[in-house]
Amino acid sequence: MASVDERLKELGLELPPAAAPLAQYVPAKRLGEGVSVAQGRECARLCALNALAAVKQAAGSLESVAEVVQLRGFVRSAPDFGDQPEVVNAASELMAALFGEAGRHVRSAVGVSALPRGVPVELELIVRLKA
Repeated sequence: MASVDERLKELGLELPPAAAPLAQYVPAKRLGEGVSVAQGRECARLCALNALAAVKQAAGSLESVAEVVQLRGFVRSAPDFGDQPEVVNAASELMAALFGEAGRHVRSAVGVSALPRGVPVELELIVRLKA
């Protein structure tokens, strides 16, 4: 099986530098009010890449990841927007593409009225590292 770094390259993706807390956010409107599901999915994917960059910085390598345990997605949503699971699926799909079966995880996708700095998507990622 290819390494996670090799799979990132195969997918045409590159991890961004690990961002300091409260740095690198994507400003946008709430989903359902001028932001499409497709744009929300791109935001979720970017959040996932940023989370993986933080994991890589802390663990030294993404090859240290034994499994993705949990992913929580918060989607800033208009009152009548109900496609939060589809938005967060972009992050889940990336974990599966990179880690295979070890990328399958427990997940929640929650619509919220506000997020810090007005970002459209926020993710929380929990991974288990190899011993």
